[in-house]
Amino acid sequence: MKEPTKSLDLQSRARKRIPGGTQLLSKRPEMFAPGQWPGYYSRAEGVHVWDLDDNKYMDMSINAAGACVLGFADRDVDLAVHAAIDAGTNCSLNCPEEVELGDLMCEIHPWADMVRYARGGGESMAIAVRIARAYAKRDRLAFCGYHGWSDWYLAANLARGDNLDGHLLPGLDPAGVPRVLAGTSFPFRFNHPEELEAIVKENKNELAAIVMEPIRDYYPTAGFLKRVREIADQIDAVLVFDEVTSAMRMNTGGVHLRLGISPDIAVFAKAIGNGYAIGAIIGKEHVMQAAQSTFISSTNWTERIGPVAALATIRKHRRVAAEEHLVALGRRVQDGWREAAESTGLQIHVSGIPPLSHFSFEHEKGQAMMTLFTQMMLRKGFLASGKFYAMYAHQLSDIESYLAATADAFQAIADALKKGEVEKRLMGPVAHSGFHRLA
Repeated sequence: MKEPTKSLDLQSRARKRIPGGTQLLSKRPEMFAPGQWPGYYSRAEGVHVWDLDDNKYMDMSINAAGACVLGFADRDVDLAVHAAIDAGTNCSLNCPEEVELGDLMCEIHPWADMVRYARGGGESMAIAVRIARAYAKRDRLAFCGYHGWSDWYLAANLARGDNLDGHLLPGLDPAGVPRVLAGTSFPFRFNHPEELEAIVKENKNELAAIVMEPIRDYYPTAGFLKRVREIADQIDAVLVFDEVTSAMRMNTGGVHLRLGISPDIAVFAKAIGNGYAIGAIIGKEHVMQAAQSTFISSTNWTERIGPVAALATIRKHRRVAAEEHLVALGRRVQDGWREAAESTGLQIHVSGIPPLSHFSFEHEKGQAMMTLFTQMMLRKGFLASGKFYAMYAHQLSDIESYLAATADAFQAIADALKKGEVEKRLMGPVAHSGFHRLA
């Protein structure tokens, strides 16, 4: 394994040219192993990534932030996209595939009647909230979980700077969000319906929507989603399920189908396009028609590649029953983490649905220990962190190879901890654990 000098040099250039160095916070090298994480790729295929220095890694980490559910450069999806490119991706007319995709999405989700498209999760959530507010003719929102970069979401931190800390990323600064939006978005915790009930009591006639992920790190407790649905109906608020991360992991379509609760709007992105830019907002007709009473329009929402990629991805996912493989792999990884921790005496916390697995070291030096883990795994040819997002392209042999390397790394971390050498063994700074402004 060569030093990723070309990638590290490009990171220095990027910080001078791009505020924060990257477009996506989750892909910042500082989130993994500063000064060591390669940061840039030359190509990717299946489960492997090559950096600019031609080092080959097996990706056992965030896997395109969860976007490539089938695998990198999936042949079936790419062939469909290549055909779309050859036929012309944009012109003065609309692509027929957007209607075809709408039919497929509503077939998979029988409660839904209509669809709008975008090209990413954040803007798709902004559209969903705009539609909900237009329908309800109200402004305020109750929400649970992580929902992107939009003003409506970050406004929660205007009232108190740490309101969003328990919703995936701590330290999100609402700078640039109009202060007049303070008091318009109210967070509640997953599996805590009493917190939602308290928000409703204070804002009963003002809530336009309840926005939440139906699942993330933990399964909903018995009756939780049913109670949220009941509250939404009682106050005539739009129930919005953010499926940007959870969809296509446990089934083809939204995970809410498995949980037995239907929303009024559901939002999809990431995995439905297997790495191609596509977002979809589906919903009940009487709610979705409110989109015509406001202005929601953008040129590149009409291009052809996104819908074509989504059609190919969803059809293949359903044909091969990809969720069975994803769940099995995730369970094996979670078991492997626990086994490695038990054999070395390390304390870890494992969470997440199997295809979106997480672990953390339960120690005051936990973040330094995680950085050391990433550092050692890089030397073994793995992109690895405290997350494993399963792809259909992963094979059981890949998992076992990764877990063998993980066991060795855990043993070395336990030795470093015993000798008080965790930070000493790092070849760079400790990784960031949330949002940090970069110089």
